[in-house]
Amino acid sequence: MDQLFAMARPASPTAAAPHVAHKIPSGDGPYARAKHFQLVEKDLDASIAWFWKAINTGDKVDSALKDMAVVMKQRGYLAEAIDAVKSLRHLCPRQSQESLDNILLDLYKASGRTKEEIELLKHKLRKIYLGEAFHGKATKRARSHGRKIHVSVRQETSRVLGNLAWAYMQQRNYMAAEVVYRKAQMIDPDANKACNLALCLIEQSRLADAEVVLGDVLAGRYQARDQQDGKIVRKVEELLARIMARTSPPGGGRAGDDGRRGDDDDWVENEMLALLDVAVKQWAAPYRKSNRRLPVFEEISPICREQMAC
Repeated sequence: MDQLFAMARPASPTAAAPHVAHKIPSGDGPYARAKHFQLVEKDLDASIAWFWKAINTGDKVDSALKDMAVVMKQRGYLAEAIDAVKSLRHLCPRQSQESLDNILLDLYKASGRTKEEIELLKHKLRKIYLGEAFHGKATKRARSHGRKIHVSVRQETSRVLGNLAWAYMQQRNYMAAEVVYRKAQMIDPDANKACNLALCLIEQSRLADAEVVLGDVLAGRYQARDQQDGKIVRKVEELLARIMARTSPPGGGRAGDDGRRGDDDDWVENEMLALLDVAVKQWAAPYRKSNRRLPVFEEISPICREQMAC
């Protein structure tokens, strides 16, 4: 088919041309051809080849790179997609770098490259710490469940910390995960991260602490953006079932947890909070361009000092 985008008149008033129905750019350039193969012909390998050609010829380079990475992930070419984004992102404008970071994070997660995922999440935290997030704006527009929303720097910081904590969970580094989850909850608490914190505590056999966190969730002390469909409630029930499964029958006690906190437990929690405060400063130090700190970090530091003094 030489003319992939010949715009024939629709057969009926309700019919639409392919470029309209599938939101394909008009014209016959490499990027338009790539989108046609991706969305109309469903020939993903052909679309990848045309995305490459679009990049090489300078036709909508940033869009072509992002779309190509997404299609390569669909085809299972994860390593190739990662290499393409890392080697070609310099061709894209500054405003595209954040979305390319998000694509890389998704590729790292899908391919199990947790170490690289953690490093990129730390890089995002550095940018927030230095006031470089959202291109200097207080909020950014995003999509959530098909709706356009405004995300604040505070919300983004908590979200990135939550993702970092989950990555540590995948490494079974539960102490680091707990530290980061607690930091995220200080900034913008929500029910989902609270459940993940409870899971982290369960993995450390701190069952009583996990029950306290889950009790707070059931009491409605946290936001739950998806509570309407019962996801959070089901998640709490699953975690409580895990706690019950680890209950030791003799004497009604719990394996590895007598429900009490000792001085050692308090010391561990204080040390973990101090560790994260130091870690955030270390992540930012090599990239510091000024003495600016976002208010969110200024608000948290006194909390950590107070808890360390207890």
